[in-house]
Amino acid sequence: MAESGAPGEQAPQNPGDQGAPEPAGMRPGPGEPASRKDGGAGAARPGGGHRLPDPWNEVMHLADQVAAARTLVPAWRRPTRGEHRWPVTVTVVVAIVLQIRLSDALTKPLPHLLLPLLEIALGVGLGVANPVRIERRGKVVRAASIALIVLITAANATSAILLVHAILKPGSTATATALLASGASVWATNVIAFALWYWEFDRGGPVERTVGGTTMRPPDFLFPQMGLTPDLAPPDWEPHFIDYLYLSFTNATAFSPTDVLPLARWAKCTMAVQSGVALLVGVLVIARAINIL
Repeated sequence: MAESGAPGEQAPQNPGDQGAPEPAGMRPGPGEPASRKDGGAGAARPGGGHRLPDPWNEVMHLADQVAAARTLVPAWRRPTRGEHRWPVTVTVVVAIVLQIRLSDALTKPLPHLLLPLLEIALGVGLGVANPVRIERRGKVVRAASIALIVLITAANATSAILLVHAILKPGSTATATALLASGASVWATNVIAFALWYWEFDRGGPVERTVGGTTMRPPDFLFPQMGLTPDLAPPDWEPHFIDYLYLSFTNATAFSPTDVLPLARWAKCTMAVQSGVALLVGVLVIARAINIL
């Protein structure tokens, strides 16, 4: 005969209704959600289930993949925006000021201010065409840019020839200070002029260098960043005017390529001419100044 329970209690009708006692470690504590006893939403499921993926980790992984794909193509090989105008403008203004400060003996037979005024007019026109970034380039704009460089180069070449003539002329009365000042102006303008040539013609010019893609021209100068691996070179690096100015300065001081190598024949010839002019002016001016002192 079955024993009856206490008053007010009923015996379980189905043995399966009363399960085994829950282990202590699976019981939710005070203040904890009931889902804790199931191991949480991201826990491994019984029977060999896998943890559910974290959405934030998926987003970060996708961002890393996009960034890695972008760095595979450096900036100098993909379409980019044009570089800023102001470094070129400031450098041209410095060259014009150096030419104006030369004596009349180093600018004849032309009037002293003729070439500087023409350079200023061309510089203003180029500034109007591309006031902030150098992105527009037509035949007229490119012709004006090349004409400006030709004027600066021609004026400086004339001053260099007259300076060498004055140094080698017997009975020259020029002082050592005047010779050094004139020689420094000619040498600095020479650096600026050749920097403009390198910048204007490397891979077709500043606008053509922003095209990138399959239509990109092969480089005429090999900068160090072009040969580095993506993890060593900045992903957004591409040659701007400051890089060509540095190239011109090091070529005029070392009389040979330093970290930037010329690849095209015109680049090699132009660098050779610049080294020769810088060496001739420097040696003659310094030697004559020491002789006077």
